[in-house]
Amino acid sequence: MRRIISLLLLCLAYWVNADIYGWRDNAGNKHYSDRPRAAAKVLDIKPGYGFYPVKKVFDGDTLMLEDGRKVRLLGVNTPEIEHRNQPEQAGGEEAKRWLVNKLQNRKVRLEMDAESTDKYGRTLAHVFTDQKDHINLQLVEQGLATANIYPPNLLYVEPLIKAERNAERTRLGIWRRPEYDPIPVERLSASGHPGWTRITGRITDFRDSRKFVYLKFSDKFEARIEKQGLSMFPDLSSYRGHAVEVRGWLNKYKDGYSMLIRHPSAIVSDSRN
Repeated sequence: MRRIISLLLLCLAYWVNADIYGWRDNAGNKHYSDRPRAAAKVLDIKPGYGFYPVKKVFDGDTLMLEDGRKVRLLGVNTPEIEHRNQPEQAGGEEAKRWLVNKLQNRKVRLEMDAESTDKYGRTLAHVFTDQKDHINLQLVEQGLATANIYPPNLLYVEPLIKAERNAERTRLGIWRRPEYDPIPVERLSASGHPGWTRITGRITDFRDSRKFVYLKFSDKFEARIEKQGLSMFPDLSSYRGHAVEVRGWLNKYKDGYSMLIRHPSAIVSDSRN
C-alpha cells in the first residue's frame, strides 16, 4: 500500500510540474515527495506523459525543446518570418512574439496524432502548457494562425475549424489584413501569390488523373484533391457551378497554377454555417 501511495504522489507531483525528491529511511525503504528534505535527491524522471522546457521559438508554429527536439505544431499554419533572404509574410513576427511570450518560462507536454514526425524530422504535436493552454488552438483563436489540416492527423479538427471561423468572422489577426483578402480567380496574376492564399471563383468542370481529381476554376487555375482522400469530401459534383473559396498554397502548373486541397475545410462555400 505504501508503494502505491508513493507512486500516486509521484504522478500527481509530476502532473503539476514539480520536482520529485527521493530518499531512503534507516530501514532502507524508499520514499518520494514533491517537497525537499534533508538527504533527499531530485529524481530524473522521464515518464511517458511529461512536461519539457522550451529552449527556443523559431516562428509562430515551430519550436525547440531543451532535449533538442524540433516541434512543428499540428493542425495550424502561421505566416513565415524573414529568413534565408525571404521577406516576412504579414503577421509572421506577430505570431512569433505571441508564442515567445506564451512559452516564456513555461514547460509543455506534447500530444501526438497519427504521424509523429514530418519529412524534415520534426516532431508533430499538439502542444499544451503546464497551465493547460492548448497552444495550437489558441493561435487560431487569436487569428494568428489558420487551421491547416493534414490527414491522417485529424486530432482536434472540429475545434480548430470552429476557432478559425470565429476569428475570421470577428476579423482577428490575419483576417483583418488586406494581404489575406481572397483573390478572385480572374485577378490571379501571372506571378501568382506567395504564401498561404485564398482564391475565389466558380468550379466549372472536373478532370481526372491517375492520382488526383482536379476542380477547374479557369484555364489558369485548378484545385486538386488526392483520390485516396476523396472519402472525406462530399460528392464533388455538388460543387459544380457554385462559387467557392479554396485555401492553401499555389503551385505552378503548366501555364497557370494549381492548389492541393487536403481536407474539406480548405473549400469554403457560400452555404457554410
